[in-house]
Amino acid sequence: MASGDDSPIFEDDESPPYSLEKMTDLVAVWDVALSDGVHKIEFEHGTTSGKRVVYVDGKEEIRKEWMFKLVGKETFCVGAAKTKATINIDAVSGFAYEYTLEINGKSLKKYMENRSKTTNTWVLHLDGEDFRVVLEKDTMDVWCNGKKMETAGEFVDDGTETHFSVGNHDCYIKAVSSGKRKEGIIHTLIVDNREIPELLE
Repeated sequence: MASGDDSPIFEDDESPPYSLEKMTDLVAVWDVALSDGVHKIEFEHGTTSGKRVVYVDGKEEIRKEWMFKLVGKETFCVGAAKTKATINIDAVSGFAYEYTLEINGKSLKKYMENRSKTTNTWVLHLDGEDFRVVLEKDTMDVWCNGKKMETAGEFVDDGTETHFSVGNHDCYIKAVSSGKRKEGIIHTLIVDNREIPELLE
């Protein structure tokens, strides 16, 4: 992953919306799960030409040619909420480089660990279609397949319910105290009166 001469390797069989010939300097690929979906970030670094190109979901966000300084950082936005992302380029030794991604000022690993504490994610299959539902616990915002949903909150005997619709399906997220301080509040997605298991990202 260090030199600019590496050939691009794509894990999935889908070919990207840009030509592979242009991707000869591809050095890093990250998948970042945000509330509005999972975003693919790709980074090209031409160590001989000084080129830096950042793609988000196949769309070119940054292109710089003939940069004489081969180390540094590139900052850009990802997703509907315009989340700040930074790629750090550091020299490891000689002509070897290390590429790290930060999201909102945190390493990707730390960001994802924190996100698992602040969000719940469910994936469901309805009417032949897949839906990814995300609850942001701090704001109680609900996202479905990249769109922020209109919700209605309701107090019930044992907690709260946040109601919304996916197509013709009635959905709600039930928030109930676990009774244990460390566990806090338990959020459960109910679709058409059946519980959907949570996806652990």
